[in-house]
Amino acid sequence: MKHTLRTASVAAFAGTLLLFAGTFLHPTGADPSDTVAAFAEYANDPLWVFSHLLQLLGVALIVCVMISLTRLLANGTASGLAWVGAGGAIVGLGVAAATQAVDGIALKMMVDAWAASSEPDKAAIFHGAYAVRQIEVGLASIMSLLFGLTMCVYGLAVIADQRLPKWLGWLGVTAGIPTAIAGVVFAYTGFSALAMVISMPANLLLLIWIVALGSIFWRHASQQDSTGQS
Repeated sequence: MKHTLRTASVAAFAGTLLLFAGTFLHPTGADPSDTVAAFAEYANDPLWVFSHLLQLLGVALIVCVMISLTRLLANGTASGLAWVGAGGAIVGLGVAAATQAVDGIALKMMVDAWAASSEPDKAAIFHGAYAVRQIEVGLASIMSLLFGLTMCVYGLAVIADQRLPKWLGWLGVTAGIPTAIAGVVFAYTGFSALAMVISMPANLLLLIWIVALGSIFWRHASQQDSTGQS
């Protein structure tokens, strides 16, 4: 188990760094609700696909950490909640992959074609890109809602299990609630200022939770080393 915990700890730190790096590379100059300005900015970004693939890899590693948490809690009093969390994490990863396929690849192709075109084709291509954007909004909404609820479930599982610090469980719930709320706001308002104000701090809390979980995993693995456990 100690090898699993140590691997999960490395995945926590690596996943956080990759997700942060991908988000840092994402252009932020244009208001995402200003579609024309946003599309122009995306078309001029040579690292668009790369940054989104980094984000997806980061999410995949973070989901691996959540599955490791499920394994740790699977033989305890909160095993049912832990397995529900695992299901949510796996489905969330699938939605995240779909989101990055639409946002990171399909939308980039559309905005590039729009930027390179001229009238009368330009207007038609813009409407096609706008349609892809709406699919992205829908996927981003469900992804945020899923991961928010999953975080809440894991937080409650940690609190109920009592082998890990309770503050870790409450931090998971604290991160999960606004993340889920942001998903609902995305569904009604798209990438509005309100949605971003809710989503960005919630995402930061989620990353803090993952880093804290990775640190605890590493400490548990070290304790098993000192006691000679395998």
